[in-house]
Amino acid sequence: MKYSIIVPVYNRPDEVDELLESLCSQTLKDFEVVIVEDGSQKPCKDVCDKYADILDLHYYNKENSGPGQSRNYGVERAQGEYVIVLDSDVVLPNDYMKAVDTALTANKQQPIAAFGGPDAAHPSFTPIQKAISYSMTSFFTTGGIRGGKAKLDKFYPRSFNMGIRKDVYQALSGFSKMRFGEDIDFSYRIVEAGHNPRLFPEAWVWHKRRTDFRKFFRQVYNSGIARINLTKRHPGTLKLVHLLPTVFTLGVIACLLLFLTGAELWLEGEWLDAHDLRPYDNMHQGVGFVFCVLGLFPLLFYSTVIFIDSSIRNRSLWVGLLSIPAAFTQLMGYGFGFIVAWWKRCVLKQDEFTAFEKNFYK
Repeated sequence: MKYSIIVPVYNRPDEVDELLESLCSQTLKDFEVVIVEDGSQKPCKDVCDKYADILDLHYYNKENSGPGQSRNYGVERAQGEYVIVLDSDVVLPNDYMKAVDTALTANKQQPIAAFGGPDAAHPSFTPIQKAISYSMTSFFTTGGIRGGKAKLDKFYPRSFNMGIRKDVYQALSGFSKMRFGEDIDFSYRIVEAGHNPRLFPEAWVWHKRRTDFRKFFRQVYNSGIARINLTKRHPGTLKLVHLLPTVFTLGVIACLLLFLTGAELWLEGEWLDAHDLRPYDNMHQGVGFVFCVLGLFPLLFYSTVIFIDSSIRNRSLWVGLLSIPAAFTQLMGYGFGFIVAWWKRCVLKQDEFTAFEKNFYK
């Protein structure tokens, strides 16, 4: 058997149902599916049973240990030459497996050790899901670095759509015990071992991600934390683009403070005017107005760019409008997580496990 698809699952029976349904429609059938239930309170065993006669499907239930260790558990039981790791909230187009096989076959002379593909929003996704998908893939939110281009100097596959030769996987001992950012850590170790992961643009997936802004904030907040942890594990991997969300976050805070200062000066001018204390009222109002404009203009300009671009891409003004809070959530959530992690790891010198035990290592 050539391919084993590994899917860790935690409380997502409905999503697993959609994923398995899409796997039934694949034009290439040479694969097995390994579902690893990671201590869920809402198991997907009944869903898997529904597809047991259609797919070469293997279901395992284990205690919760996080997605990385669950993938390792599945790979240990896999039979394929290549393992393809997918998130449980993705849906595959019919030619996904064919696209993977075609790309690997085209490179038979130099066998590929690892690969990955991009993601997109499905037409059936809710407006919020489409807005979140936009924020995670748009050039205007740093999402464009995630793998949408055919040529990149270095490509680091993400676990929502990641493939690796099983012998390479085992040689590197699979995913580490990191509870977040473990896929980037694995990708870094693949590159450090001398391999060159490839982007397969045609092997894309529909990725639901989070279904509301609260869950989305938590996800990107943890991503910001993970970036510092990854930098500690892999010195030299911190790039300028990783700092942009933090710069954006500090910029938004500065703009809001400038606006509030301007509003306070304006109100002081109104009070002075009411008490006939000219000309100080005009000075306060003038400076206050300038501060308000300087504080609001960058935020309004950025929001307008996001609205126009997302509305065009999604063909929906409503999705375009929702993309504004999605973009701010993505960048500022990541930025706040990055700042907190920097303070704990770099200033207070706490180690990874004790600093974020409540976040990841429960």
